[in-house]
Amino acid sequence: MSKHLVIVESPSKSKTIEKYLGSDYKVVSSKGHIRDLATSGKFGLGVDIEDGFKPTYIPIKGKSKVITELKKDVKDSDLVYLASDPDREGEAIAWHLKDALGIKDENYKRVLFNEITHDKVISAINNPTIIDDNLVRSQETRRILDRIIGFRLSKLLQSKIGAKSAGRVQSVALKLIVDREREIESFNPEEYWTITSKFKEFEANLFKYKEDDIELKSETDADKVLDNIDDEYNIESIEKKAKNKKSKFPFITSTLQQEASTKLGFPARKTMSIAQKLYEGIDLDSETVGLITYMRTDSIRLSDDFTKPAYKYITDNYGKEYVGYIKKSKKNDNVQDAHEAIRPTSVLREPIKVKKYLSDDEFKLYSLIYKRTLASLMADAKVDQTVIVLNNNDYKFKTTGQVLIFDGYLKVYKDYESSEDKILPDIKENECLKTNDVLKEQHFTKPPARYTEAKLIKELEELGIGRPSTYATIIDTIKQRNYVEVVEKKFKPTEIGIETTDKLQEFFSDLINVEYTRNMEEELDDVADGKLIWNKVLEEFYKLFEPRVKNAFDEMEKKAPVETGENCPECGNPLVIRKGKYGEFTACSNYPECKYIKKEQKEIKEIIDCPECSGKIVEKTTRKGKVFYGCNNYPKCKFALWDKPIDEKCPECGKVMIEKKDKIKCSECNYEKDK
Repeated sequence: MSKHLVIVESPSKSKTIEKYLGSDYKVVSSKGHIRDLATSGKFGLGVDIEDGFKPTYIPIKGKSKVITELKKDVKDSDLVYLASDPDREGEAIAWHLKDALGIKDENYKRVLFNEITHDKVISAINNPTIIDDNLVRSQETRRILDRIIGFRLSKLLQSKIGAKSAGRVQSVALKLIVDREREIESFNPEEYWTITSKFKEFEANLFKYKEDDIELKSETDADKVLDNIDDEYNIESIEKKAKNKKSKFPFITSTLQQEASTKLGFPARKTMSIAQKLYEGIDLDSETVGLITYMRTDSIRLSDDFTKPAYKYITDNYGKEYVGYIKKSKKNDNVQDAHEAIRPTSVLREPIKVKKYLSDDEFKLYSLIYKRTLASLMADAKVDQTVIVLNNNDYKFKTTGQVLIFDGYLKVYKDYESSEDKILPDIKENECLKTNDVLKEQHFTKPPARYTEAKLIKELEELGIGRPSTYATIIDTIKQRNYVEVVEKKFKPTEIGIETTDKLQEFFSDLINVEYTRNMEEELDDVADGKLIWNKVLEEFYKLFEPRVKNAFDEMEKKAPVETGENCPECGNPLVIRKGKYGEFTACSNYPECKYIKKEQKEIKEIIDCPECSGKIVEKTTRKGKVFYGCNNYPKCKFALWDKPIDEKCPECGKVMIEKKDKIKCSECNYEKDK
């Protein structure tokens, strides 16, 4: 009973923290969530609707052994520190651990690690708190809401139109994509023309006639201008102005996902996965340390512990003139303010110094976070902007130039934000210039662009729906459900995606929309703040929701299966395409009287010769549809790989080489090379 027990979520984090705490502490991992809602009871919700929405929890599949081991560790300890992640979900995990492991109130403490560094871990252990029941209730309410909506609507859509799922935020995100596609389809392009005058060292564009803005809607309009101007232009005005170019705030979860998408090409899930590793700890020569603070936060705040040494670092490395100021957000930070922004744990841990310990992608993301944080504390960049207006028979032309006179924060952030000089010639007011050429060009207005992943995340954040930590899952889900396809890195809804949205809007337009979803997020925040009672929120929602579900089951028209044009060989009725647990299949339309199912002849894709016998490695699928690669002499030869093999042997061990995203790796040893 001598050791204190610390329970964290991640095994890699547990190793790092145990090194900091020493021999009096044992640090173990719950490996994430240990329990979830059961699938028993009414509608399989795992929630007793009639008894105040009381949830029933069961161990997650495969976690019973973890729970048993944790109970033994708890029994052998005199004090348990519950150190799951410092957010609502982490608070709920801490509560589940306390409840499932039977830990008494007097035998536990709650600790929050916002960064995994020696000093911060020791400080957190020395300043413990208790579980925040309001945060737990808020997360529990979110989970129950998502379960009710997900289970009820998914079953409805599966039975009526063959769609795979629906969700509280997922379906609103899909609606945004479908609505945008309809805007594009209904868009009528409008013709317009521009006129550009070319001079020796610059170009100027027509923008006014006398004091009025000018629009040229046809070639006739453009020709009229050309008929009324000559080749001499008078310099009407030259305006020079010094402008400040401000750096952006340090990263929060959503802006990190957006910037990593646009600047590094990382999907949101990849960004969060790499950030998790950087937070949990990287093995350096002399220590294991978290390189960044917790990556799920809505706050732009930076602590004095970071800003003071950061300002000194900026002064020492760039000069006093590069020291900036703390920028204030116009909007109020929400409940996750305690986490700070996403920042490096030490300003002295420059990306180049830790590069050799990181993978290429880890280095790219760490560099982005480090430089964004440092830039946010640096002085504004300064540019001299010059605007020249030229007059030709009352037609006004304009050109703009810009010269960077002080780089400020761009000293460190220039790789992610361009600032190109455009230098104009030294000319004076009332001077006359002659044009070399005048061009008229036809254009057409363009429809709004489809959402990229970054733009969709930005839209969800600005609309106040979902939480940044859920955006990656939402995007993955609508892609996996085949509700969208990615065309030129933009989301285009599929036929089933559009049909799913239309059916939900037909029966649930007052619930599956931006406003209702945003209001629900605010109510969940109020539960977290203790302003609303959790099951009252659920009760009000359910009163609206369930009658609509029952009506939809009665009134929603069932989609007829598609006929293949063939007849059943057993009873003569038409064969149709049906959807099952493992995908589409062809069967008799007279089911259940006739249970004929057509056996599909799959094309066998031979990849390479089997390295262990005389057979061929072919592409196969599991019962659940997951692709793998195995020998066609199975079961005599059981050679198999999850990754696609290539016809190349490892130069180090001679085993089969396999394809990864941007690498070719050995299936056995650590050898790898770029594609």
